[in-house]
Amino acid sequence: MSVSTSKVTVPGVTTPASRFARAPYASFPESSRGRLYPEPESRTRTGFQRDRDRIIHCAAFRRLQHKTQVFVYHEGDHYRTRLTHSLEVAQIARSISRVLGVDEDLAEALALAHDLGHPPFGHAGESALDQAMEPYGGFDHNAQTLRILTALEQRYNGFDGLNLTWEALEGVAKHNGPRSTAAAPGAIEAYSAQHDLELHTHAGLEAQIAALADDIAYNNHDVDDGLRAGLFTVDDLKGVSLAGKILDEVAADHPGGEESRRIHETVRRMIGAMVEDVIDASRQRLEESMPANVEAIRHHGAPLIAFSVTMQAHGEGLKAFLRERMYRHHRVNRMASKARRTVRQLFEVFIDEPQCLPEEWQARCDGPRTLGTARVVADYVAGMTDRFAIQEHRNLFDTVLWR
Repeated sequence: MSVSTSKVTVPGVTTPASRFARAPYASFPESSRGRLYPEPESRTRTGFQRDRDRIIHCAAFRRLQHKTQVFVYHEGDHYRTRLTHSLEVAQIARSISRVLGVDEDLAEALALAHDLGHPPFGHAGESALDQAMEPYGGFDHNAQTLRILTALEQRYNGFDGLNLTWEALEGVAKHNGPRSTAAAPGAIEAYSAQHDLELHTHAGLEAQIAALADDIAYNNHDVDDGLRAGLFTVDDLKGVSLAGKILDEVAADHPGGEESRRIHETVRRMIGAMVEDVIDASRQRLEESMPANVEAIRHHGAPLIAFSVTMQAHGEGLKAFLRERMYRHHRVNRMASKARRTVRQLFEVFIDEPQCLPEEWQARCDGPRTLGTARVVADYVAGMTDRFAIQEHRNLFDTVLWR
């Protein structure tokens, strides 16, 4: 890979502006397919930088602060939320993108946006909302993210949504791979009908990187949170291939170290090992396939950003451990059960009695138990934070509040 020779001058210091040159198969903002609603270009930012900034400033992004990863907000101040997770994914995505020579800003934008569509209470809340919406087409958090970005955020005079670039919206819709139009969730299919996202192709490398950065972040940080919560111990982790090996290395390098530092160092090294592996494995795939441009990436028969076979096996082992020792732990199951009941009961009240919704949401409904009202209720419930959902449920069901 060639190295950029451009320089940036700081008083007393001269440093390279970038160690890595832009690859020909990157997504170039100056070659973007543009926005659904044309806008003047910024004098100070690329199109992908504007996408990132619009995501950071939107209301849905702020709400991630009080949305769950695994633990509900009141269980502790130190556990990951959707917001902190998204920031961690963005950091990993930028690091990988920089080394592979693709657009860091687009990868960061996609990482920051990837969880916007999640309802409260993590996967438990999503499963409950999907079940409630089954008669009306179901619920999919990726489709909801696209719906937020293209319709529900209402900040600008000229359009609904954030009017992101085609490349950003493509990455949201296809970061997990191509989607047939027939199988695409309603919001994705509907948007693509007016702004063709070419659902049958792969997304660019930036979206593929953001998707893998998500895996790296949540697997390793769930280890950290699970240890903090006492759901399993460091000794339990020794049977997990990658974790056990790194725990032994940390113990050898820092004998007698504090447990909290030992945990942090282990998680830090696991993230580093996964990042280095995906860079090396992906670079090898790119050298073998030699894509000429981003269109070649889209039409390649498989993702080009991926772990090595060995690291993929390590990752599957870690996921299996977390499923058994964390996600199925009785404390997590009890909270998930409460979460599912809360979401389900909120949905049922609002779809039966849309007059219980706030006035601006009532105005979008067309009667009890209609498809249109179901979509409005799903948007309202999905947008709730954990604490707002708990408060709304209390307001609607706790008769003690009548006193």
